[in-house]
Amino acid sequence: MRVNLSQILADANHKGWAIGAFNTPNLESVQAVIAAAEALNQPVIIMHAQIHESLVPLEVIGPVMVRLADQARVNVCVHLDHGEDLGYLLHAMKMGFTAVMYDGSRLPYEENLANTREIVRVAHYLGVSVEAELGRVLRPEGGGAPDLEEEALSPEACYTDPALASAFVAATGVDALAIAFGTAHGLYEAQPCLDFERIAAIHQRVEVPLVMHGGSGVCAADFQKAIACGISKINYFTYMSLAGGQAVKVCFDQNPGRDLRFDQIAEIGRVAMQADVELAMKIFRG
Repeated sequence: MRVNLSQILADANHKGWAIGAFNTPNLESVQAVIAAAEALNQPVIIMHAQIHESLVPLEVIGPVMVRLADQARVNVCVHLDHGEDLGYLLHAMKMGFTAVMYDGSRLPYEENLANTREIVRVAHYLGVSVEAELGRVLRPEGGGAPDLEEEALSPEACYTDPALASAFVAATGVDALAIAFGTAHGLYEAQPCLDFERIAAIHQRVEVPLVMHGGSGVCAADFQKAIACGISKINYFTYMSLAGGQAVKVCFDQNPGRDLRFDQIAEIGRVAMQADVELAMKIFRG
């Protein structure tokens, strides 16, 4: 059943879990995530990121996500991830997405605040939840290399300030806040050093659920510590996608010379992605 972000995160907070949020840029990944959630009887968030528009347009994948969410035996939030302009976000809302994330984190604070407030006004009128971001999660969405400006910033300059987070939430009315505390999009070159005290400090000041971006590669113990400190939603994609690709590679390596149809390859990847998502969801449940 399709629900909005506020509903699904309220359930997580009640149980002391974090809800997994998985990017689904093709049919197989949507099927894998929902099948994993149904196998574990857990709610889940499926997401389309604006950066994935070149892989699959919102116009194509959006209706698929909405329809499969409606048919699911568990609660599913259909979420637009890292949207950067109101028109794109509004298109997703009208399509049936139940939550949107506006990413104005690279804008000046006042501009991010003003844009977020306007998006909240429109989204709440339509019954759609809004996530915003304050601070800068290292590396851009998609896991690309950081720009020179970002590399020059100190952790303190990137990380979310607790007092500012409180003021931002109060001024915008957002339903969830993505915070920066040491994670990065894409693959980690070394185990990340997360600022758990910062999560706890923000959680004490902010009543809305907190979101971790850059979840792939974080160890199970750090996930669970972050959840205990106040994280309610964890974005996870890279390792899920790699699991699908690795399974296909293993199949080819073990069957040299065998001709595989594309539908067979897609199913091998889907099964492996589902297994990886199930593992991640079990960790997020604690």
